[in-house]
Amino acid sequence: MPMLLTASTEVPLGNEWVYETKYDGFRCILEWENEPLLKSRNGKLLNDIFPEIINFCHDMYNQIKPYLPLTMDGELVYLINNFQSDFSKVQLRGRMKNSESIRNNAQTFTCHYIVFDLLQYIGKDQSNLSLTKRKKQMDRLFKKVQLPVSINYEDTKRLQAIDVFEDHTQLWDKIVAGNGEGLIAKQRSSTWNSAQRTTKWLKIKNWRFINVVLTKYDKENGFFHGALYKNDLLLEVVTFRHGLFKQEQNMLIALFQKNGTKLSNNIWEIEPSICVEIACIDFDGKKLREPRFHSFNLNKDIQDCNWQQMYKELYPLPPSTKMTHPDKPIWPDLGIRKDDYLMYLQRISPYMLPFLKDRLLTVIRFPHGVTGESFYQKNTPDYVPDFVATRQMDDINYMMCNDIESLLWLGNQLALEFHIPFQTVHTNNPTEIVFDLDPPSVHEFSLAVEAALRMKLIFDQFQLKSYVKTSGGKGIQLYIPLVEDSFTYEETGIFTRFVCEFLVEQDPKWFTTERLKKNRGNKLYLDYVQHKEGKTIIAPYSPRGNDSGLIATPLIWEEVKESLKPNTFSIPYVLDRVKNEGNPFRDFRLNMEKENFTIVLNQLKELIKND
Repeated sequence: MPMLLTASTEVPLGNEWVYETKYDGFRCILEWENEPLLKSRNGKLLNDIFPEIINFCHDMYNQIKPYLPLTMDGELVYLINNFQSDFSKVQLRGRMKNSESIRNNAQTFTCHYIVFDLLQYIGKDQSNLSLTKRKKQMDRLFKKVQLPVSINYEDTKRLQAIDVFEDHTQLWDKIVAGNGEGLIAKQRSSTWNSAQRTTKWLKIKNWRFINVVLTKYDKENGFFHGALYKNDLLLEVVTFRHGLFKQEQNMLIALFQKNGTKLSNNIWEIEPSICVEIACIDFDGKKLREPRFHSFNLNKDIQDCNWQQMYKELYPLPPSTKMTHPDKPIWPDLGIRKDDYLMYLQRISPYMLPFLKDRLLTVIRFPHGVTGESFYQKNTPDYVPDFVATRQMDDINYMMCNDIESLLWLGNQLALEFHIPFQTVHTNNPTEIVFDLDPPSVHEFSLAVEAALRMKLIFDQFQLKSYVKTSGGKGIQLYIPLVEDSFTYEETGIFTRFVCEFLVEQDPKWFTTERLKKNRGNKLYLDYVQHKEGKTIIAPYSPRGNDSGLIATPLIWEEVKESLKPNTFSIPYVLDRVKNEGNPFRDFRLNMEKENFTIVLNQLKELIKND
C-alpha cells in the first residue's frame, strides 16, 4: 500500500523541501518483473481497466528489460494540461466492466501514469534511501530508457516522470493558471514507508470557492444541503458539514428549525434566501468534490448562484489575466458575454494551443462584439505584455500564441478569430495539407459533405490519414498532417490541384475551382490555391465572428454525413462535446505523412512529365 500524505493549509518553506504537482487520479504502484502489474491502494489489479498503460509497457519491454525488476509509485491520470487532470475520466474507467467500452474509452480519453518515486531498481530495494537519491536514480533510469522526465500532456509516452521544483511559488503559479488540484511538498531526506501517513509529505489543495443556495438540514447526519439554479430550477450540488465553527453550525441549525418547513422527523427545508461559499476541489457532474464550508455570502443575489457561474468559479482565470468589461455582450443573440468567452478560451486551450504554437498569428478583433465593426490584426501592438511571444517577418512584427496567458490576453482584446499559416516559424514548408470546401451558402452545406466524403475515398486509396473539421461558417476543411520540412508548397500544390480537378472532372455540375465568385454559379468551390506560403486558415476550435458564435470544430469522419449541420457547433455545445466525447484531433501529430505521400507525389510528378 502506498505511503500516505498529510493535509496542510500552508506550504512548508526551507531548503529541505521540494515541490511537485498534485494530480487528481488513482494512486497506484507499478510492479514490473516480467509482466507489468498496476495495483491500486487496496491491492486491486488495474491492468484490464487501463490497457493503454499496459500496452505501452509491453511496447517498451526490450528497452527496460535490463533494469527489471522495478517498482514505481505514481498516479493514473487523464491530463487536461501539464498541471491539471480530470478525475471523473479516471473514475468512470474504474467503474467500467465491458472490455469493448474500456478499449474505446482508452482511445478517446487516453491516460498517463505519472511516476514520482522509484521503490525497486534491478530488484534492489530503494525505499530506505532518501527521496533525493531515489529521484536521481529514477531520473537516470528514465533517460536511459527514453521516457519523459517532464510532464507533457500531449506526449504519447504513457509513463512520465513528475517535475520537481525547488521554488514553490513558481510551481503554485503554474498550478493556479492550469486549475490544478494542488501541490505536494516532500522532505528531501524522507524515506518511503508503505501504508504510513507521514508529515514529511504534505498536500496543499488549490481550493475553488463556489456560491450555493442553502436548501435543507438533516439532523440525523448533521449535513446541510446546497443547490444551484439551472434553467430556473434548483438542483442540489452539495451536502456538507465540515468547515463550520460550532457557533456557525448552531446558528444555521436554529435558522432552519425556526424559519424552515419540517419535512420529516429529521429534515428541515428553507426557502431559497441564503448563499454560502463552499470550498471544493472540483465538480464531478453531480456533486462538488471534497466540500467544506468557507463563509457566508449574505449580500449575494441567490439568482447568481447558478450553473454557469459555478463553472467560472471552478475555473478562475490565471492571475496574469486582467479582464476588462466582463459584462460586455459579445454574441448578444446567444447571451454570451466577454467573461463567458474568456472561460471558453480557457477551457478549450489544451486542444487549441497545439495548433497555435509557434505560428505567425492573424486575428480578427471585434471591439464591440460581433454586431460591431471588426478589423484584421497582424502587427504586434505597443501595449502587448512581455509574456506574448513575437516574431519579426519582413516588415511585420507578428504575435504568436504559445500559452494560456497569451490566449486569454488576446481574448480580452476581443480577438474572436484566430487564423494561422500552414507552417510553424521553424520551417518554410507546410506542416499539413488543408483543403477548404466552400459552398455558395450554408443552404448548400450538403455539397461540402459530399465533396469531403469523395476526397476521403481518394485519401484512403492513397493510404493517407486525414482529419476533418467544420470551418465555423458554411464549409468544411480537410487536413493531412505532414512531417515537418519534408515537402515544399510547390509539391503539395501538385497534390491539392490533382484532387480538386479530379472532383471537378467527376461532377462539374456541383464542383468548381473557379476563383471568381460571380462565375461559380451555385457550385461548391474547391480551393487549392489558398494552400500557399503566407496564406492562412482558421485554427481548430477558433470561434468565428458570426451571430451564431460557431466554432471551427474538429469532427470524426463518421459524423460527416447528410444529417451534419454546421450551426450545431456553438460555444456551449463544443465545450460539452470535448468533455464528453474527447478531441477528434488528439492524435493529429501522431499520423504525419511522409512515406505514403512521397509515393503519391512521385506518381503525380510522373504523370505530369508524361503529359
